[in-house]
Amino acid sequence: MKHKYQKNIQIQPKVTLPVISKRGKIIIAVGIGLVIVGFLILTETNPQGDNWASVVSPFLLIGGYITIAIGIIS
Repeated sequence: MKHKYQKNIQIQPKVTLPVISKRGKIIIAVGIGLVIVGFLILTETNPQGDNWASVVSPFLLIGGYITIAIGIIS
């Protein structure tokens, strides 16, 4: 015998976490490479900060961190 009222069963939606794409992982790897090179060049600076390494390393470090952020977003 069929019931007049059926039970309403609600199915919970599957929650998926955002996944970093292959392109994003490559961008993050490039950013990590820039940061490593920036720190290696930073070891060549002198205390006065007037050589080429003192000028180049901050740009590499900041650029690397920005590149990592872009890779996470994309």
